[in-house]
Amino acid sequence: MSQYPNYGQTQQPYQGQANPSNPNPQFRPPVAPSPGGYQQTSAAYPNGASNQQYMQNNAQGFSGQQQDQSYFPPQQGIQPQQQHAMGQPDMAGLTNQMGGMGIGGENAGGYGAPSAERPRKKRDRHAHHTIEQPAGGSQAFDGMPQGGGGGPYANQFANQFSQGAAPAANQFPVAASSYAPGSTTISTEPPPQQPGTPLVGMPVQSSQGRVDPEQIPSVPRSRDVPAAHFLEHLYPTIEQHLPPPAAVPFVAYDQGNASPKFTRLTLNNIPASNDHLASTGLPLGLILQPLTRLQEGEQPVPVIDYGDVGPPRCRRCRAYINPFMTFRSGGNKFVCNMCTFPNDVTPEYFSPTDPSGIRIDRMQRPELHLGTVEFMVPKEYWAKEPVGLRWLFLVDVSAEAINRGFLDAVCEGILNALYGDSNPNDEDPGANGAEKRKLPEESRIGIVTYDREVHFYNLRPGLSQAQMMVMSDVEDAFVPLSKGLFVDPVESRKVITSLVKELPNMFSQVKSPDPALLPTLDAALAALSKTGGKIICSLASLPTWGPGRLFVRDDGKMHGNDAEKRLFTTEHAEWKRTANKMVESGVGVDFFMAAPSGGYLDIATIGHVSGLTGGEVYYYPNFHAPRDTLKLSNEIKHTVTRETGYQALMKVRCSNGLQVSAYHGNFLQHTFGADLEFGTIDADKALGVMFSYDGKLDPRLDAHFQSALLYTTANGERRVRCSNIVASVSDGAMEGMKFVDQDAVTNIIAREAASRMVERSLKDIRNALTEKTVDILAGYRKNFSGSHPPGQLVLPENLKEFSMYMLGLTKSRAFKGGREPTDRRVHDVRMMKSMGPTEMSLYLYPRIYSVHNLGEQDGFANEKGHLRMPNSIRASFSKIEEGGAYIVDNGQVCLLWLHAQVSPNLLEDLFGPEYTDLQKLDPFMSQLPVLETHLNAQVRNILQYLEGTRGSKALTIQLARQGLDGAEYEFARLLYEDRNNEAQSYVDWLVHLHRHIQLELAGQRKKEDTSGEATALAGFAGLRAPYWN
Repeated sequence: MSQYPNYGQTQQPYQGQANPSNPNPQFRPPVAPSPGGYQQTSAAYPNGASNQQYMQNNAQGFSGQQQDQSYFPPQQGIQPQQQHAMGQPDMAGLTNQMGGMGIGGENAGGYGAPSAERPRKKRDRHAHHTIEQPAGGSQAFDGMPQGGGGGPYANQFANQFSQGAAPAANQFPVAASSYAPGSTTISTEPPPQQPGTPLVGMPVQSSQGRVDPEQIPSVPRSRDVPAAHFLEHLYPTIEQHLPPPAAVPFVAYDQGNASPKFTRLTLNNIPASNDHLASTGLPLGLILQPLTRLQEGEQPVPVIDYGDVGPPRCRRCRAYINPFMTFRSGGNKFVCNMCTFPNDVTPEYFSPTDPSGIRIDRMQRPELHLGTVEFMVPKEYWAKEPVGLRWLFLVDVSAEAINRGFLDAVCEGILNALYGDSNPNDEDPGANGAEKRKLPEESRIGIVTYDREVHFYNLRPGLSQAQMMVMSDVEDAFVPLSKGLFVDPVESRKVITSLVKELPNMFSQVKSPDPALLPTLDAALAALSKTGGKIICSLASLPTWGPGRLFVRDDGKMHGNDAEKRLFTTEHAEWKRTANKMVESGVGVDFFMAAPSGGYLDIATIGHVSGLTGGEVYYYPNFHAPRDTLKLSNEIKHTVTRETGYQALMKVRCSNGLQVSAYHGNFLQHTFGADLEFGTIDADKALGVMFSYDGKLDPRLDAHFQSALLYTTANGERRVRCSNIVASVSDGAMEGMKFVDQDAVTNIIAREAASRMVERSLKDIRNALTEKTVDILAGYRKNFSGSHPPGQLVLPENLKEFSMYMLGLTKSRAFKGGREPTDRRVHDVRMMKSMGPTEMSLYLYPRIYSVHNLGEQDGFANEKGHLRMPNSIRASFSKIEEGGAYIVDNGQVCLLWLHAQVSPNLLEDLFGPEYTDLQKLDPFMSQLPVLETHLNAQVRNILQYLEGTRGSKALTIQLARQGLDGAEYEFARLLYEDRNNEAQSYVDWLVHLHRHIQLELAGQRKKEDTSGEATALAGFAGLRAPYWN
């Protein structure tokens, strides 16, 4: 039945040809428009000048030319046996520099690894492929791939290699990981030496006693190489066994396994028993981002409607139909891949099967060949009648909001979110209404302002202006409007626009100093209790009026002692009660909180409401209106226009032998085992799921996982979004180490640490993170690395950058030592619990680009329409050149750092001819001017690219001029490879880890804590596997 191809053999979509069902598979990052009449391909500068005029000596920079040579060494004409020895450059020179520490390499399933015998499977249980495959095919999740190595790209183009590799694929050295080319210090495991072939990468002992920072694993390089690769290639979700790095844009081709954008497993090959997992020290977990955004070229998630019958489900475990369920008895029964229960197929869903057991209508049913689908559900899945999403804006009009310009910025953001750049005088939503409508047609919006009183507005379209109704008694919240509170934003555009523009003037004469926030939230809950919805609330000062009034809890005396953790949570019963009621009513809250004077806002209490309901807190410490207005406006727009669902429930199911042990994220769970409840959930929210063993897995079968999110869409449809992911099972843990997802492991550990903030001191958590890192690396060194000299630090191939991410975690605002404002620490902790993998990766290690060293073609589209990005540099001041200019982006803020001796020519080309000195620049600038210069267009294009590859925070630049701006301290904090944030440098951190690994191997490892702290840490199984019980 050629109509239903075997996914293990399907190579057509990955040979540079268009996929018929996916006509535009190439990812094209957005490119900023050129100035009028300006040709981007013309000479870089007048009189033929180039970027070299900015720097006299760029030899020490991280130049693109050097990277091209080291990233993609030519491989033509090299036989596979010879490539084993040529996959890495001269590693002997590296280990000579390592001294007593010595860094050796280990290939956990890289290109040079010998073939592993594929475990035998039971009878085929897969709906997506057959077990038997011709030689050279890529076997999906049946133990090991056919090639045996299982490196990140080893089998993606297996059939192409057998016929002669495509040029793009042939750029990758066979013996090296594509994520970390040969120039990194972590070499692959040396293969058996061929006669007459020098063995490159052999560990060498030396006596120099120094570590060269250039040779330790590089996070920028681990991102740049796969980023270049996935500009030209798709990511096939079955044929590939290891996802791309989280910070890398890619186009996924769904083959029945969900895209890594929706789900990421920590181990894509799972040990059969808990003892084997414990030997690795790794957590077994899953990162879910169910409503994540898709890129251009990716197929939208299909929506399937079964009418009143509902989607087919297993009668025993209630799992939804998916590609891994098998059909028997000629199609009359389907066997659940979770619990193996045979279910009867209903007559309306019946279809005959072919001789191999595959339904003949399989390719016509998305739920049988795609990993992520959505089902429309009947009324039995409804908690209340679904309607379009109700948006309610709660606007702080107290004195602080008015005086600091925060109210003006919020009003600008509301209009930007609802109407964008469309003509405000065009009141007719007729033929062009679809272009102007930013929200789904069924959505409705309302506006409420508050200070000591709560003001409701009638926004009906027939009115000449909005009508205000005041609720002055905040002790007993109610809604004085029955009609006109929620309106169609297009139909009532004139009324809404005039009201929002007038709000700053309306309250400028009568300024109330104290906002009554909790009564306002209670009134908003009363307005939304029948339908559910989303609240967007602004706040500029501590709410000290009415019920639920708050006080300054952080007096500075609790920092650094056990009482500090009380500041990280709320003890206010009324706020907790309101948050619980909101979740029950299907209401979520996003807060936009500004501290113009750097004051205390008690984010621990107020943010508890958004955290429990599935919302988010946008925090602006030291808000300054000219500088931060654009960022605030864009983030309000992003919040309103991103995909959002409400009244949401989630359930995660897994195969027999495994069970869910914990969830980590922002949600409500009444009792363990109950469904997770969200007031709202959006495209930027993710959560972590931990699994434990309740038996032993069968290595002949795969392990399956399914997440099901029941929610109401913004246009009023009740749906279930199902994502399915499969992992192979092996007898030991060695195979699992070959398929470790570094980003998923880091995410799980970060979420677990964040959830411990209210239980453990910050010092305990930092120590536990260090011990967990040692456990994982020592477990690998002890059990899987083979024989290496004791003086060498051996890192797993797929965890080379893991230690840097863990160092970044201990240096983050959430966990760093030293004094940190409580609000900022709590904000980052709660944000960390709901971050997606991309945002988390950037948060733990920023991306830094050298502006003064840009090549002439950098920042412009190549001949295929892909933006040519420069290579990023390491987060260390040793990489910062005198006279340089750098973009630093950690997904939360984007700094433009300018050296004190920066070239006047660069300033003129970047900001305009009138700017020849740093002091002439506007310190409150938030975006670059549009100029007809080559450099200006390059940087604007790069910034626009960065804006499309981040989380929920808008990208606006903040100047950090050396010696002039306070943002320079933030720049120094983000150089995570240096000694800062009261933590070690990257090199010292590796030496510290290596010393403790040696002690562990010698059986002499002791914890660094005193006996009292060790007792406090006893609950952290992160000190030893299993993980943080």
